[in-house]
Amino acid sequence: MSVTQSAVAARARTSRLGTASALVFAALSAYVLVFAPAPKLLGIAWVAFVGMAGAAALGARAGAEHPTGLVWGYGLASGAMVTSSAVFLVPQAIGYAAKPGGFGVAAGILTGFGAHTIGHRLTHRNLPLDRTSAELTAHALTAGAIIGVVYTAMPDLGPLLGLAIVSHKGPAGYAAARRLAADDHSATMLLLPASGVGLAALAVSLLSFPTNPTLLAVVFGFAAGIFLHVAMDFLPHCETGSDVHDAVTRTGHEHDHDLLDRLRIQAVLSTALGGLAVLAAFLLVQ
Repeated sequence: MSVTQSAVAARARTSRLGTASALVFAALSAYVLVFAPAPKLLGIAWVAFVGMAGAAALGARAGAEHPTGLVWGYGLASGAMVTSSAVFLVPQAIGYAAKPGGFGVAAGILTGFGAHTIGHRLTHRNLPLDRTSAELTAHALTAGAIIGVVYTAMPDLGPLLGLAIVSHKGPAGYAAARRLAADDHSATMLLLPASGVGLAALAVSLLSFPTNPTLLAVVFGFAAGIFLHVAMDFLPHCETGSDVHDAVTRTGHEHDHDLLDRLRIQAVLSTALGGLAVLAAFLLVQ
């Protein structure tokens, strides 16, 4: 088999994997809906799926990345995630047990960094799943598992936290689809990370969860740390090597310093508005 034929076969396998994961997610959702009702988790899971899959479809069809769109998409999502983690998860962790909760936050941030760094090393390996899809899938499964644990432990928790946590799925799906299209890959494989949040969250919701306060403090702290790391990873940086700078380069404005300065200002505004949106939603539901 030639290199070209091997690459085509690999793309076909990953596309089938994406389609299969979406079908499994739909089947699991139907099971949970009928036998173990969890409307909040179902809503969050499907918002994540539709957000990433829909944005991926748009990204695959777009002729070029739009740096302004990336700045606002990433900024709003990361600002909402930072605020939601700080408001809903950190106080909960400290409330159960202050020091174990603090250790959980630290462990979550460091684990997020470690997973991201090790995941980058895997880009140099010949894996059956492309780097972009693999990293997004790992993020999605981790986020889904923690969302499932959080909402199983606190069924009265409103959906705002979960929705803010998955708010980055749209921008991430759009950017990933653009990368895949540039490498002549199908965006269908992104159905795997799009389904990942729901698959993990709904599976965890079917399990019983211990209610020991110290353990809950560590879990909530770890969740806060993970999501804070992901949120900071999605902050819209405009420096060389960032997604935004790469998008500017592809539009032929790599040395347009005025454009980059405007994007930096918009990055600050977008993250602030993302945080304010969570504050407004919090005040409205009080």
